[in-house]
Amino acid sequence: MKIRVSGFAITLAAVLLTIPVLVLAQSTMTPIVQPDWPVGGTNAPYYRKGEVAGVTEDAQGNVYMVQPTRMPVLVFDRNGNYLRGWGNGELIEPHSVRIDRDGNVWIPDIRLHQVKKFSPNGVLLQTFGTKKKKGRVQATKLNGPTDVAFGTNGDVYITDGYGNSRVIHLSRNGTYLGEWGSHGSDPGEFRLPHSIAVDAQGLIYVADRGNARIQVFTPDGTFVRQWDTVDTPWGLSITADGKIFMGTGYPYTVAVYNLQGDLLAYWGHKVKGRPVGAFAQVHMLCADSQGNLYTAELAGHRVQKFSIR
Repeated sequence: MKIRVSGFAITLAAVLLTIPVLVLAQSTMTPIVQPDWPVGGTNAPYYRKGEVAGVTEDAQGNVYMVQPTRMPVLVFDRNGNYLRGWGNGELIEPHSVRIDRDGNVWIPDIRLHQVKKFSPNGVLLQTFGTKKKKGRVQATKLNGPTDVAFGTNGDVYITDGYGNSRVIHLSRNGTYLGEWGSHGSDPGEFRLPHSIAVDAQGLIYVADRGNARIQVFTPDGTFVRQWDTVDTPWGLSITADGKIFMGTGYPYTVAVYNLQGDLLAYWGHKVKGRPVGAFAQVHMLCADSQGNLYTAELAGHRVQKFSIR
């Protein structure tokens, strides 16, 4: 297998031979861990008691993370100070967390087969899907929804991934507008659409995990292009300057691409234990406008914060 790096081809084997942490020679980006984030090991309830499945940042720089515990949602400020927690009784197994332009918090739950929209303080505003009922009926029955993204006009896109292999398109207020995708490996088909993100031009990027590729679509679901990824894609985050950060559970890595699918940077490898600074099964991730990268880690039971320089 070959991957492209700024116009040059390198073999995957050559990439994986470099340890303990690999940074591609032509990359100017290096991840530097902030070891005391969250602050002092944190007094947040149930933090590090379960797999951390998702992480995102709001417009004020506050960081939201989700976990399958009695306090499913934890919120920290940018410095790592614990602010609040909520979601007990509303969520069982949250799979990711995203925040729309109005500050609302969207969380898909793969056990409930629902996507829920909350206020920043945890007030339930809207629910999509029928509680614990699998199905494929517009947005009223879902099957293992995995992630949410928002179009440039505020429209909502949901990857209904584990059971239905589709992307659902909603209006900003939640009206069903359509969907695309089915199980398979042809363009426009999916084998577990696991994460979704939108770039500044409104194009939609789907981490097609089972097919080890990223697919790109127009806002109405028209296929644009695809590329194979260096590792199986799990979580996606797109920055304003057009970099796509991709986390993967195996082999515990993070890759960075441009919008055309060229590999810009690649870090990590599987290590024993959960040392600070090593990735421990990155499920979802968030790269912000300040040059920070937050990784939600299943095996690590944590979120780590890195500065990208």
